[in-house]
Amino acid sequence: MTRGLNIYLFALRNVKRKVVRSTLLVLAVAVVTATLFAATLFITSMQNALKIGTYRLGADILVVPEGNEQQAKSALLAGEPTSFYMSADTIEKVRAVEGVNKASPQLFIKPSSFTCCYNVDVFLIAFDPGTDFTVTPWLEKTLKKGLSDDEIITGREVPIVAGDSIPFFGTSFRVAGTMEPTGMKFFDQSVFMTMDAAYKMAEASKTKSMQPLNIDSSKISAVLVQVEEGYTPDRVSIRIEHDVSGVKALASDEVISTVRKQLRGLVKGVIIISAILWILALLMMGFAFSMIVNERLREFGLLRSIGAKRWHILRLILSEAMAISLTGGIIGLAAGSFILRSFKGILLQSMKLPYLFPSTEVLMELIVGIILLSLLTGFVSALLPAYSASRIDPYMAIRKGE
Repeated sequence: MTRGLNIYLFALRNVKRKVVRSTLLVLAVAVVTATLFAATLFITSMQNALKIGTYRLGADILVVPEGNEQQAKSALLAGEPTSFYMSADTIEKVRAVEGVNKASPQLFIKPSSFTCCYNVDVFLIAFDPGTDFTVTPWLEKTLKKGLSDDEIITGREVPIVAGDSIPFFGTSFRVAGTMEPTGMKFFDQSVFMTMDAAYKMAEASKTKSMQPLNIDSSKISAVLVQVEEGYTPDRVSIRIEHDVSGVKALASDEVISTVRKQLRGLVKGVIIISAILWILALLMMGFAFSMIVNERLREFGLLRSIGAKRWHILRLILSEAMAISLTGGIIGLAAGSFILRSFKGILLQSMKLPYLFPSTEVLMELIVGIILLSLLTGFVSALLPAYSASRIDPYMAIRKGE
C-alpha cells in the first residue's frame, strides 16, 4: 500500500475532483491572507519610515514660532511645504537654555513654482553647515565635502539627478547629490541648501524673479535641538517655552507618538478583522472537511481494507487541506499586493503618514509568515475530521458509506 499509493498525488486528485467546493475553500483562505498581508505590509512600511526618518532628523526637539505647531508637524510628517519665520536671535536664546546640547537653525521656503517638477510639492530647506547635525553628516559621509552656496542636495522623490542645474526664484543651483530614501517627505521631497545661499537667493529674487522672496538674515523658521545626556526632551521643551517667549518646542517623541497612536489603532483593527476572518475560514473549512469525510467513508474503508494504515488516512485528508490552503495563501499574497498597490496612494494622502517599503529580508519574513499561517489554517481545520476518519473501523466505514 505504501509503495503503490502516492498520498500527495492522490490528495491532489481528490481536490481537483470537487472543483466548486475546493475553489470556495481556496477563496476563503485567500481572503484571510490577502487582508493580513496587505495590512501588515502597509503598517510595517510606515513603521520603517518612522524609524529611518527619525534617525535622519537627529533632533530631539523642534522649536518653531508659537501658533505654527500644526504646520511644523505637517511639514515633518507629510512633507507639506510651508513658510513661517521668527527672529534669528532665537537660536542664541535656545542655546542658553539648560539641557540644550546642540542647536541649529533651519529656514523653510515654499516655492511658488518649480516647472521641472510639477508632480512633486518641493520643499526648500536651508541649514547652517557650521552647526547642522541633520544634512551635514550625510554630506561628509557621502560627498566627502561641504556644500557651496551655488549647490543643493535633493531628496529621492525630486525627479532630478546630480549634475543638473535648477533655478529657484531666479537663481540657478547645481545638484551636488541625491539623498537615499527615508519614507518621510520632509527629506524625500525637499531641496537642501545653505542658509547663506537662501539669503542670497532671496536678495537676488527682488530683481531676478517675478515673485520676490522677502526674507533676510534676521529670519529663521525653526531650531533643531539635541538635548544633553541626563535630560529628557519633554523636560527641556518645557524649559525652552518658559525661557524663550513666542516659541513652541515640539519634542520629536511627541510628534512621533501621535503617529504611533494612529498605528496602534490600525494594528488593533487589523488584528480584530484578521482574527474574525480566520475563525470564519476555520469554521468553513472544518465544516467542509466534515462533509468530505462523511461522503467518502466507503472510500476510506476500502483503503483500510486493502492495507492502508490509520496514519495514511490522516495524511491523505490533511494533505488535501494543506494543498487547498497553500493555493489560497499564494493567491492571497498576489491579491494583497495588488490591493496595497492600488490603494496605497489614497491611504497615504488621507492619513498623511510617512511610508517606506521594508527591506527584502523583512518582506521575505512576512511572506513566509503568511504562507505558514495559510498552511496552519488548513491543518487546524481538517485535523479533527481527519482524526475521526482515521479511527473508524474499515467494515463500519464501508457499511456507512453504502
